[in-house]
Amino acid sequence: MAAASLGFGDSAGDRGGAWADDDASKPANEPDSSGFFDSDGLKIHYEVFGGGEPIVLVHGWGVDLKKNWVESGWVEALRPMRKVVALDCRGHGRSGKPHEQAAYSYGTMARDVLHLLDHLKLPKADLFGYSMGAFMAVHLLGHERGRFSSVIMGGIGDETEQSKDAGFIAEALRAKDPSRIMNPAGWAYRAYVGSDPNNDLEALALAALQMWPEGYPLVLGGPGLDAVDIPVLIVNGQQDAYEVTAGQLSAAIPGARRVTIPGTDHLSVVPDARFKSAVLSFLQAIPASPR
Repeated sequence: MAAASLGFGDSAGDRGGAWADDDASKPANEPDSSGFFDSDGLKIHYEVFGGGEPIVLVHGWGVDLKKNWVESGWVEALRPMRKVVALDCRGHGRSGKPHEQAAYSYGTMARDVLHLLDHLKLPKADLFGYSMGAFMAVHLLGHERGRFSSVIMGGIGDETEQSKDAGFIAEALRAKDPSRIMNPAGWAYRAYVGSDPNNDLEALALAALQMWPEGYPLVLGGPGLDAVDIPVLIVNGQQDAYEVTAGQLSAAIPGARRVTIPGTDHLSVVPDARFKSAVLSFLQAIPASPR
């Protein structure tokens, strides 16, 4: 499958400089503010970096905002041109971790993003989701696009394999003794999330069982994808299993731009400088408009 160019041609209006953070002395990864908000009775943690027009970052399964966005360099890259708002999704980080499977539906989790916008009194923002966050983003794109100026989705495609494997992955996460996990994929998922002692393995098991069978972007976005009239960028690593079906998603969204990062997979693409270059070019090319 041919990879799209990382460039998007001449900018239609560079919005970077006018919104740069005025406090150049502040460490790029230090939040200017943080807190919690209520989302359907659940406490959700968020952090805000810099100033200017907002972009909301929504992380992937099994990590939190710090690991997905701060440690990977994304906050540092985006902060000069945007107010960066990131949340710990339910079941992750410092947010509430309910032990009810239905709480982890993509549509239910997507409401947390809307409640964050309301809490911060943001009528509109750019939205950037990776993996789990991208599936939440495609739901929002299809149902609530009026709240967003643009949408970036990374690490997204049909979750056919994840749906098939969700049962034994949840079993591996629940195993009392990880050394007794015989399934290699189950062991790999357990090792991935088990490396963070703050992870709640039962919450992540329930999330896997609920989310992954729902993980079909065209279904999550629904008919609303046909009417999308805002800029959309879809990015995958070339070796990411999601890349096989990402073309179906980009074809369904009018004007969507698609980028494939060579030599990367679902995890290694996250900190890749070429991914950052594609996203920054995309954001710079969006004409400034009242929000």
